[in-house]
Amino acid sequence: MSDPARMKIAEAIRMAAERLSETSDTARLDAELLMAHALGTSRSDMLLGRMQDAAPECFSALVERRSGDEPVAYIIGQQEFFGLDFAVTPDALIPRGDSETIVEAALELTGDSGRAIDLGTGSGALLLAFLDNRPSWTGIGIDASEPALEIARRNSEMLDLDGRAEMRQANWNDQDWAINLGRFDLVLSNPPYVETGADLAPSVADFEPSTALYAGPDGLDDYRRLIPQLKAILAPTGLAIFEIGHKQGDALMDLAASHGFSCEIRTDLAKRPRAAILTRGVGKAKQSV
Repeated sequence: MSDPARMKIAEAIRMAAERLSETSDTARLDAELLMAHALGTSRSDMLLGRMQDAAPECFSALVERRSGDEPVAYIIGQQEFFGLDFAVTPDALIPRGDSETIVEAALELTGDSGRAIDLGTGSGALLLAFLDNRPSWTGIGIDASEPALEIARRNSEMLDLDGRAEMRQANWNDQDWAINLGRFDLVLSNPPYVETGADLAPSVADFEPSTALYAGPDGLDDYRRLIPQLKAILAPTGLAIFEIGHKQGDALMDLAASHGFSCEIRTDLAKRPRAAILTRGVGKAKQSV
C-alpha cells in the first residue's frame, strides 16, 4: 500500500479495504474503524467531515496489524456491545453481537430489582450491559484471570456502574469458590465452550485467550462443572442463562434435566441456538426463537 500520508483519507481507506479483503469479510468497515482510531475521532464524525483530510502516517501500521489477522477490537482497544463501548485487551474475549441474546433474555425474564452474578465475566460485558438497563440491580462478576478483571473494573468505572458491580477473582474449578457469595436472582455466563482442536479463524485462535475458549473434546466440560453448582448460588425463583455453541442445545437440555433444572433454548439473530435458560424444577425443555 502506498504511503497514506501522501493521500486523502478517502483514498487511504479505499486502498486499505482492498488490502484487507484478503483476510477480512468486513474489510471496508475495518479500514474505517482503524482510520477513525488513527485520527482520534469517531467513525461517524470522520465519514461526515474528515474524508478529504490528509491520512495520518500511523494508519499504515494499523492496517499491517489487521492484515496479520489481529482483531480490530484489540488494535483500537474497544468494542461496542449492547449499545455501549467496552475497553478490550487480549486478556479477555471480545464481546460479540451473538452474546446480546443472553442480555436480551435476562432483561425480558427478570424483575425491576435483584442480584446478579456473571461467571467468567471477562470484559464485564454481560453483567454491565444488564446492570446499565436495570438501575435497581447489583451484581458480581467473577473470573479466574486477574488481568481480565482489571479490564472489567475499568469498564465498570467508565460506565459509572462501579457502585453496583463488584469484580472478584474466583475459579469455579476450586473447592468452595462460591463460599460467602450468597444467592442470586440471575446467573449469567459465557463460559468456555469450544471443542479442543476446533478449527477456529486465526483472528480468534491466535489472539483471543485460549483459557476462555476451549472446554474439552465436546466443549461441555465447564457446563458439567457449573450446572451442578447452581443450586448453591441460585435463589429459589432465580434463573441462569448460559451462552452455548450452536450445536450444544440438546446436550445442555439433557445436562440441565439431569440436575433438576428446566431448560429453554433461545436463538440469536441468525436463528442459531445461543442461550440456555435454566430454572429450578424439571419441566418440558423447549427451543424458541
